[in-house]
Amino acid sequence: MERKRVKSSNLISVGYEAATRRLEIEFKDGSVYAYADVPKAVHTALMKAKSLGGFLFKKIKGVYEATKVDAD
Repeated sequence: MERKRVKSSNLISVGYEAATRRLEIEFKDGSVYAYADVPKAVHTALMKAKSLGGFLFKKIKGVYEATKVDAD
């Protein structure tokens, strides 16, 4: 999945695949997590959020199933 670089103190990049509703987030520590069954509206709101990390921790983490993605 292609991820776009973002301006954030905690995140490096964010990717979204509408067909599978899969959200991928790359963190500054190099880890990548995939979140399952995330609606497109949630991805859109994340990308528009003033604080991406804050939005992630309030609206995504703990709400959607997360899986750590192995490094490529």
